[in-house]
Amino acid sequence: MQLKKQLNILSPCGMLGYGFPQESFERAFEYEIDGIVVDAGSTDAGPHKLGANVSIVSRMALKKDLKAMIAKGLEHKIPVIIGSAGGAGAKSHVEQTIEVIREILQEMNEHAKLGIIWADFSQQEIIEALNENRISPLSENIPALTIEKIEQTHTIVAQMGHEPFVQALESGCNIIIGGRSYDPSPFAALGIFHGMDAGLSYHLGKILECGALCATPGTTKDCILGTITEDSFQVRALNPIRTCSPTSVAAHTFYEKEHPFILHGPGFTLNLENCTFTDIGDGVVEVKNSQFIKDDTYRIKLEGARKVAYRTFVLAGIRDPLLLEQIDEVEQEVLHQVALYFSEIPKSAYQVNFYHYGHNAVLGEQEPEIFTGHEMGVMFEVLADTQDLANAICANVRSTYLHYGYPNRKSSAGNLAFPFAPSDVEFGPVYEFSIYHLMDINDNPFRFELMEV
Repeated sequence: MQLKKQLNILSPCGMLGYGFPQESFERAFEYEIDGIVVDAGSTDAGPHKLGANVSIVSRMALKKDLKAMIAKGLEHKIPVIIGSAGGAGAKSHVEQTIEVIREILQEMNEHAKLGIIWADFSQQEIIEALNENRISPLSENIPALTIEKIEQTHTIVAQMGHEPFVQALESGCNIIIGGRSYDPSPFAALGIFHGMDAGLSYHLGKILECGALCATPGTTKDCILGTITEDSFQVRALNPIRTCSPTSVAAHTFYEKEHPFILHGPGFTLNLENCTFTDIGDGVVEVKNSQFIKDDTYRIKLEGARKVAYRTFVLAGIRDPLLLEQIDEVEQEVLHQVALYFSEIPKSAYQVNFYHYGHNAVLGEQEPEIFTGHEMGVMFEVLADTQDLANAICANVRSTYLHYGYPNRKSSAGNLAFPFAPSDVEFGPVYEFSIYHLMDINDNPFRFELMEV
């Protein structure tokens, strides 16, 4: 492989399936593009996608974005790289992505060499690592992992670093589908594969993985171009309505980080304390001095989700000022009456939560503003051991709340205004992150597979 002095990486959008303007995407190819890289996953929406084995975006959107990317990748003979395929990057998500790619290639009458990197782990592998004291909580607020929790967790993945993607690039793959990945890893891999500095490659990956969110105005639904050289990288927007500035790019460096300039990844630490962000004209920002430090112990982040309950919820509106004045007291009495009615059911078998939109629903007790509104949106959810129980408790909470006779009530009509009929929404299973821990590794545990399609 011939090492490059300059490498251009196209990030079409912040999430595969979010979409991007075709004009921005086409404008990228006014430059010599060396690879199209896109992040396809996130834990931002919680554990449901991983636990339920469903995708973040629709299949229609996934295919629409992939078709444009694959067409350009094959035309220009450059790799198309996907990280955290399908949203959570588990086996089912990767398989769905492969299925869509097969369909696209068949429709285009094209052939491609696929590299698949699986990020799944068996329960037994995690139990063995736990017994060998190779697993620790990600942070202090996460409880220690137990064998019981592992056995209750049927989908377990880990975030891979750049190494498996580099292996796929070395194999000459046209399209690389990665399971759960550390978000910047697929971007960094392309730079590292071509001999670029690892610190610059990972920092650029941190900027590119959210698409044009590093520009002004920022969005995840537009393209961004990263150019990496021997001692710096540059970032430019591809849509004339957006521009990159030192502030916007530096701000995105802070995005989703617990420390202003230290960033931990699989097997390394990125030190950005001495970085400089310079406007070099035409809305292009140059970044220097990103430092990659290899950790003494290589750790990967595990993610696992287990089913813990079933949910049913109701949305309603309240406009009676007399009820708004005493809403907390009324809801406590509603719960009391429901518990009396279902006295045969242990209180540990269900949980009722109220959310008052317009009154502390977002910040809770930390809300600094005093409620002065004339109306309120209320949502109450019931979590229970079974869906039938959640439905039954929710229906009783709703009917009790609807007709509860609070002090000074003027009307005998309903207390709640429902926007929908039926009012009760059966949500289904509820999941929690039962595994959110670090695991020490010595060898690459991610399985790589070549596939001709």
